[in-house]
Amino acid sequence: MCGIAGLFAPSGKCPLDIQAVARSMVSQLKHRGPDDEGAWDDASSGLALAHRRLAIVDLSAAGHQPMMSHCGRFVIVFNGEIYNHQAIRRELQGELEALGTLGWRGHSDTETLLTAIACWGLQKALDKSVGMFAFALWDREEKVLHLARDRIGEKPLYYGLHKGALLFASELKAIGAYPGFQAEVDRDALAQLLRRNVIPAPQSIYRGIFKLPPGTLLKVTQENVWKGAMGEPRPYWSMQEAAVTGQGNLFNGSAVEACDEFDRLLKQSISGQMLADVPVGAFLSGGIDSSTVAALMQAQSTSPVKTFTIGFHEDGYDEALHARAVAAHLGTEHTELYVTPEQALAVIPRLSKLYDEPFADVSQIPTFMVSELAQRNVTVCLSGDGGDELFGGYNRYTAGARLWRQLGWLPETVRAGLAAGISAARPSAWDAVFDRFGSIVPRGWRVRTPGIKMQKIADMLAASSPEDVYLRLISQWSNPEQVVIGSTLPSEKQPLPMSSPPTLAHEHQMMIMDSLGYLPDDILVKVDRAAMGVSLETRVPMLDHRVVEFAWRLPLEMKIHGNEGKWLLRQVLDRYVPRSLIVRPKTGFSVPIGTWLRGPLKEWAEDLINPDKLRNQGFFVHEQVQTKWIEHLDEKRDWSSQLWGVLMFQAWLDDQ
Repeated sequence: MCGIAGLFAPSGKCPLDIQAVARSMVSQLKHRGPDDEGAWDDASSGLALAHRRLAIVDLSAAGHQPMMSHCGRFVIVFNGEIYNHQAIRRELQGELEALGTLGWRGHSDTETLLTAIACWGLQKALDKSVGMFAFALWDREEKVLHLARDRIGEKPLYYGLHKGALLFASELKAIGAYPGFQAEVDRDALAQLLRRNVIPAPQSIYRGIFKLPPGTLLKVTQENVWKGAMGEPRPYWSMQEAAVTGQGNLFNGSAVEACDEFDRLLKQSISGQMLADVPVGAFLSGGIDSSTVAALMQAQSTSPVKTFTIGFHEDGYDEALHARAVAAHLGTEHTELYVTPEQALAVIPRLSKLYDEPFADVSQIPTFMVSELAQRNVTVCLSGDGGDELFGGYNRYTAGARLWRQLGWLPETVRAGLAAGISAARPSAWDAVFDRFGSIVPRGWRVRTPGIKMQKIADMLAASSPEDVYLRLISQWSNPEQVVIGSTLPSEKQPLPMSSPPTLAHEHQMMIMDSLGYLPDDILVKVDRAAMGVSLETRVPMLDHRVVEFAWRLPLEMKIHGNEGKWLLRQVLDRYVPRSLIVRPKTGFSVPIGTWLRGPLKEWAEDLINPDKLRNQGFFVHEQVQTKWIEHLDEKRDWSSQLWGVLMFQAWLDDQ
């Protein structure tokens, strides 16, 4: 795991020493790579590459980057891991011997990838590689720069043209270190932040600076840059194609055979991801996904696996007890930390610099804290992310689709009346109702924050179609383009189109959309920045593309069984952990931010969204923000998620 940066200015529009500029850019990424740094340039072409290294595989100088291929044609800066690189080496060995190559310099996966590119070409090397990565590859012969990102989007890569130079880096702060860098806030991206709590690829908070989409390659030529163009990223792998192809070629074995195959594939993935020359551990919340990963790690380890969790004393937010029980059953070496509100609140001022652009998933706070805990003991940590999107784990897949099937046929006026009735009660009142009658509430409706969920149901009742249901479920502000001054977005009356084919069940369509958006733009960003902020590498076994492709071959009933999601995952976990240790209402990894905004964070928040301040900055319609703030303080509605997006932008803006 590392940080990369560089520039391509073939017209000579960077008048400074380009290698020095690249070193200055990558110096902003020391947290991503504290162990080593390097830079290289092709001055005649205006190309410079720079690298910060977190040594994971081959800790010797043989893993130093930028790295040149044996043949001298290619130079690479690489961030990530190729988990099957040893198998690729064995396949390459005969070709290297035929070429008369003297042998490998070391045993790093970067050298393996670079050699595969030199021998097979870039496309075949990517097809063969199993891993997470973002890299920049310079072809010295063709004078072409290639930027690439892994299939699912685990590793970040930003790029854009600025003053005649193509800039690229793992994080925006490195691009911001380019001499004289100035960029305008993209108001459309800001509106997306208010809708989704994240800024989705390919946008960034800066107009003209982009995120390379997952599973794509960008080829940049000297001619492109001379003309002030970059070309379009082209896909070498597609999540949507994997889903559509898989659903057209369904797994035709029995449930037991599906369980066996999934168990095998996940073990294969975890085995590859446990390989490292540094200590490896796992996050463990006690939920289905993290427990499955920890169980399969322990099943393949001869010593106790190191597992980590944090807990909160607030009711409804503590998962440490469940994680402790799972760890005891598995026999892991478990570390837990109970976090006080004061410790969690102390993280908040660091978020804008840590995430580098506005990011408003409040679970960023505990994610950073558990990463910090793990890093004291290990350098690599495996995570259970991806299980929800691939195997139907989110409540919206079950409750959302069921609600529309049951109530969507009603006239819009009737649904509007039901919505008004639900909204008339405060969230705390709904919490009290569910608390009193929880034992008779169907399991699929048991959630940690029923009052907030009832607000969502009220919003869904106003939807006009299944697609509109999905948009409302993932939206924070209903009409963010009316809140962000000068922004435009697709309207709610014209929701984002669902992925083809339209014959897929609504649940599967929502899973595709989450896999294309929510997973890479929110979940993976959250984990990458939090972990790399403390120089911890995270790996996500369920996002091995072979596991992903298998998941999309499964019929819906092997994912959502009755009203219960992640059915097949549960079957695998049952082989290792008793169901009694796992069964409970689904929760998220979060903190009581709504309560904190009314208490210890109130003064901080009021300073950031002061009406005069908002009016002078000119980004938000301050009356709308103030209305939600007052309603939140009065406990009429829980607007914490909506307000958090505004607050994270304001905190980021203050740091610029």
